[in-house]
Amino acid sequence: MKKILLVTALILPLAACTQTEKGAGIGAASGAIIGGVATGNVRGAAVGAAVGGVAGALIGNANEPGRCIYRDRYGRRYTAAC
Repeated sequence: MKKILLVTALILPLAACTQTEKGAGIGAASGAIIGGVATGNVRGAAVGAAVGGVAGALIGNANEPGRCIYRDRYGRRYTAAC
C-alpha cells in the first residue's frame, strides 16, 4: 500500500499544466519524502512538503516564458501575460 501511495505521489504532479504547477507538485512530493525520511515523523514530512512546494513553484515559475495559463470561475483555461 505504501508503494502505491508513493508512486501516485510521484506521478500525479506530472499531470499539471504549467511549469509552476509541475515544479510545485514535484517539489512538494520530494520535500515530503525527504522530510519524512530525515525526521522520521509526519511533522517533518509536512514541513518538507511545504518548503519543497514553494521552492519548486519558484523554480518552475522561473522556467516559464512571459505567459501564464489561468482559469476563470467556470473552469475554462486561458493564456495571458503573467
